[in-house]
Amino acid sequence: MNIVILAAGAGTRMHSALPKVLHPLAGRPLLSHVIDTARSLGPTRLVVVIGHGGEAVRAALAAPDVQFAEQRERLGTGHALQQALPFIDPGAPTLVLYGDVPLTRAGTLRRLADAVAGGAKDGKGRYGLLTVTLDDPTGYGRIVRDAAGKVARIVEQKDASAAEREIAEVNTGIVMVPGAPLAGWLAALKNENAQGEFYLTDVVAQAKADGFEIVTAQPDAVWETLGVNSKPQLAELERIYQRNTADALLAAGVTLADPARLDVRGTLTCARDVSIDVNCVFEGEVTLGENVSIGPNCVIRHATIGAGTRVDAYTHIEGATVGAHAVLGPYARLRPGAALADEVHVGNFVEVKNSVIGQGSKANHLTYVGDADVGARVNLGAGTITCNYDGVNKHRTVIGDDVFVGSDTQLVAPVRVGRGATIAAGTTIWKDVNDGVLVLNDRKQTEKPGYVRPTKKKR
Repeated sequence: MNIVILAAGAGTRMHSALPKVLHPLAGRPLLSHVIDTARSLGPTRLVVVIGHGGEAVRAALAAPDVQFAEQRERLGTGHALQQALPFIDPGAPTLVLYGDVPLTRAGTLRRLADAVAGGAKDGKGRYGLLTVTLDDPTGYGRIVRDAAGKVARIVEQKDASAAEREIAEVNTGIVMVPGAPLAGWLAALKNENAQGEFYLTDVVAQAKADGFEIVTAQPDAVWETLGVNSKPQLAELERIYQRNTADALLAAGVTLADPARLDVRGTLTCARDVSIDVNCVFEGEVTLGENVSIGPNCVIRHATIGAGTRVDAYTHIEGATVGAHAVLGPYARLRPGAALADEVHVGNFVEVKNSVIGQGSKANHLTYVGDADVGARVNLGAGTITCNYDGVNKHRTVIGDDVFVGSDTQLVAPVRVGRGATIAAGTTIWKDVNDGVLVLNDRKQTEKPGYVRPTKKKR
């Protein structure tokens, strides 16, 4: 099949300079979701019709399997599909999707395609409509059927009779059109309507007049057909997406403290017995091993966390890998390039960037580890800083196994600390340290007898 995605609308009700189809749903553009669904159907041609903000859309979503057609004037859905004709195979049917309807599932579209394919052996073929039954169909085009239950026509709300307005089955706009007659049908469209536009829905009458059977399929859920025209609608679809994601995680055995307070903006893969507390955000590719526990208000982006690791509240992890049975947080931050081995402890207000920390090492509070290689069983006391930046270039710190670093220590890179060394509290290290030594900065402690502290003066 061909798949054409109509994505040329201006989206004026979004009140934004960003093209509507680039507004994010679950961290990705609306149009990206539609393209992914289209790809899963294996089309021979995939065409996106762009218009408003077209160059931004092209730049954001260009791919080898996507072709772009431009609709310079927005003259309706029929006119938009016309722009795609040079890019599609006229010998194959065309599935028409919309760049602002992101939640339609591939299974629903396969159902529509199967309904159309079933007519290949009888007569001229079939024209497929995706319809949905609504509790309140106000504003939608109604599906009018004849006495035999066949689709007779689509009637818009403003043109419908009182009886037709009672019809609950409505048109979603998603259609599957036979290939050979499509160009002729589109060329014959008229714009004699209040909007002065060429409507794709008018093709249905032409197809029926030419002897094509009009067939329908319906989605499993109404939300699959919902579009985005405003920020409130975008927020509504975001919650639907996140609830669907939460339900899938629950069904797979993940424990969620509150399914309504979870945001997944990418792919979250969980092993058995994972638990996630409230208000956590997962972005990009995140993998959680068995028995991982995520505390409340954590943000985890592009990360892998090993089995049995505990991530306490308000911890931020990005571009990092964490081994098994580690303890992180609360209020810890792992930046890109952080690689923590098994049983590492990174505590409150500790930041790790572009560094490797060996098995069993600990930095429990108030520490910065940047551009460093830290061995196994190392203790980094409170206030330890690897001074990795000289104002122009970054330099690396290397700390051997079994090193003890006292509180308030600065390691001025590039520097190497040997295995088993002990660094006294308050020491600045600017030269390499040998194995097994005690290192400290010599200081003289002076006492002044009879010292009187200043007192606060009364005003």
